[in-house]
Amino acid sequence: MSGKTSADARVVLVGRPNVGKSTLFNRVSGTRRAIVAPVAGTTRDVMRHPVEWLGTAFELVDTGGVFGASTDPLRQAVAERGLRELETAALVVVLVDAREGLVPADEDVVRQVRRTGAPTVLAINKVDDRRAGAAATEFERLAVSPAVSIAAEHGLGVGDLLDAVIARLPGGSRLSAATEPSPPERDDREVSIAIVGRPNVGKSSLINQLVHEDRVLVSDVAGTTRDAVDTLIGWHGRRIRLVDTAGIRRPGRVARAGGVEAVSAVLARRALSRADVAVILVDATEVVTRQDAVIAGEAEKAGCGVVIAANKWDLVKGRGPLFSKTFDADLRRALRFAGFAPILHVSALTGQRAPRVIERAVDVAAARSTHVGTAELNRVVARITARHRPASPGRHAVKILYATQVGSRPPSFVFFTNIATRFHFSYERYLRNQLRDAFGFEGSPIRVKARARREQPRRGRRA
Repeated sequence: MSGKTSADARVVLVGRPNVGKSTLFNRVSGTRRAIVAPVAGTTRDVMRHPVEWLGTAFELVDTGGVFGASTDPLRQAVAERGLRELETAALVVVLVDAREGLVPADEDVVRQVRRTGAPTVLAINKVDDRRAGAAATEFERLAVSPAVSIAAEHGLGVGDLLDAVIARLPGGSRLSAATEPSPPERDDREVSIAIVGRPNVGKSSLINQLVHEDRVLVSDVAGTTRDAVDTLIGWHGRRIRLVDTAGIRRPGRVARAGGVEAVSAVLARRALSRADVAVILVDATEVVTRQDAVIAGEAEKAGCGVVIAANKWDLVKGRGPLFSKTFDADLRRALRFAGFAPILHVSALTGQRAPRVIERAVDVAAARSTHVGTAELNRVVARITARHRPASPGRHAVKILYATQVGSRPPSFVFFTNIATRFHFSYERYLRNQLRDAFGFEGSPIRVKARARREQPRRGRRA
């Protein structure tokens, strides 16, 4: 359903916790970005996604539960963030739960929405439950028209809801019948940067510093961020997609925690798979941990470029230049899977060198997209293999005959050899390092593979 978005057409989903806002957001946006769980207060950050329906484009916004009971320690901050979104809405969709019927918190939500003066549509969710039939009539007391009955989980009535939305959307961007919706492919000028790291190292604070606003929720509570939250900004004519992710903990701990945290970890890893560059954030005031190394390994495995950012540098910069050198050396040893990545010393709190994060990430994304010509590649390969030939697996001598680049993002190379073999991991590392030095693949993983050259069959003479 994605399409071109009008900046003035913002449709905000509001309601008390656990009425199905995230389920509806995922259904309408055609994504699985928002975490859905039967736990009140699951959604904390604001989620946005462009949507197009019958030629009308708008931005869909998912908010945390604005009113109602919740045991979430960040409930007040989540509610305040949701209320701020209401002030920018072109239209508001108020969700209620037909299974539970009308409750005082629903009336509180409607009163707050009316203060904004924005057009409003009532979505009575979960009507697929037999128990919901009689309860649905209770919502007439809210005096919100139109009221549309839906079952967001199964898609029932969602089309009718979208019809009601675009009919009342003052800021919708009407597309002509001859205009095709925007293709799902991402703009080549866009660079997607995922901010990853352990819980509470400052990922959300860095995002807010980069966009110069409180875009994502920040607190001292580890695990504050649950969804992978996208933020688009402009940077020197480029579009930058910053993705704030949940803190990635060790798999064993995540498995024991289960529920929302397990889904958050999956979304964080999924964000790596679609990112051009991963910014691995570590805490400069703490010893680099095994989990930091695991995260670096996840990024390298995903094939995205890597930038390492040591946060909270404002707390350690007084220790002198020797500390800086020692810290970087220890960091490279610990994050051996990302030894090719540039290191930055930043402070999300003060903004020290924060813009450098985007600058270096854009450079790494460009390096990751580089394609080397075959002739130039083989001149370099001849030089580096003459200096250090691959080890023989037996009595057969291994010769690299020629090489070619078979892909980019990340750069991938096939080395054709005289016999079927696999390079030793140490020789693969040698080839990657030499290719990076020769062609400037800074911050990008490199894939190398050996393949035996097939003999071409001789053509027989025609009679």
